[in-house]
Amino acid sequence: MRNWLAVAAVILGVPTAAAFAEDDHDPNSGAPLPPHRHETRSPITDHFYIRGTLYDPQVRSNFRVDRSFQGMTGTPVNGENDLGLPNRLQQGRVEFMFRLRERGKVRVDYFEADRSGNRALAKDVVFGNQTFTAGQQMLTSLDWRQFDITYSYSLFRNDRFEVATGLGIYFLQVDAIGEVPAQNQRQEVTAATPFPALPLDLTWVVSQRWAAIVRGAYLKATLGGFRGWYADSHEDLQYRWNPNFAIGLGYASIRTSLNRRSGTFPGAFALSISGPEAFVRFSF
Repeated sequence: MRNWLAVAAVILGVPTAAAFAEDDHDPNSGAPLPPHRHETRSPITDHFYIRGTLYDPQVRSNFRVDRSFQGMTGTPVNGENDLGLPNRLQQGRVEFMFRLRERGKVRVDYFEADRSGNRALAKDVVFGNQTFTAGQQMLTSLDWRQFDITYSYSLFRNDRFEVATGLGIYFLQVDAIGEVPAQNQRQEVTAATPFPALPLDLTWVVSQRWAAIVRGAYLKATLGGFRGWYADSHEDLQYRWNPNFAIGLGYASIRTSLNRRSGTFPGAFALSISGPEAFVRFSF
């Protein structure tokens, strides 16, 4: 009985050994294959990540809301000085990325900045079809939404460096409300538009633990009654705590200037959001 068990073990073991041998040898020539290379986890080799960020930016805004009648301009105002909007935010934001094979990747990011202020006006303000007179206590809210999808393709890629570019689509929305409840005055304007931009992504894997990333996107356009530009930049240094978790510090900036002669938000709008950030990053 023991002899039969030994024979059976040999018979069952032969295919297994042969399979291991085939894995280690070229199937055509039979020559030994080089040992499998161990892939170090890094931003260049990650197939997916999700990043949660605490963003602490300074905000500056200038805008003008024209009357709906052609040729009637509104009053240029500074959101922080004239209307009492806060000039700093502590805001969370979320970003994630899917890598498509080795060189392609899609990054998705969402950000919002909602602010409100309350201030006695130092001058008359024409805000759309309403005129708020000096001395009135004006309540203002200014909400910014940004959702962007960026596809990039790596023009150069190795274990240490990656350079990629492609096309980004930014869906931008701004909503402004001005009101004086004591006088029953209220005006709301909103605008939303997709904005294509050209991205550039640079990644440097400094060591097994450290990596640096710099990226930006920019576009300037003039179309009919619309004129504007948009710029988005980001730099960070991250430390990989383990193969699937990293922490980091960075700096991010969003700047835009838009002018519209018609539509639901005729006038001008300029916004700058820039400041430091801290984040955690999960990947595989």
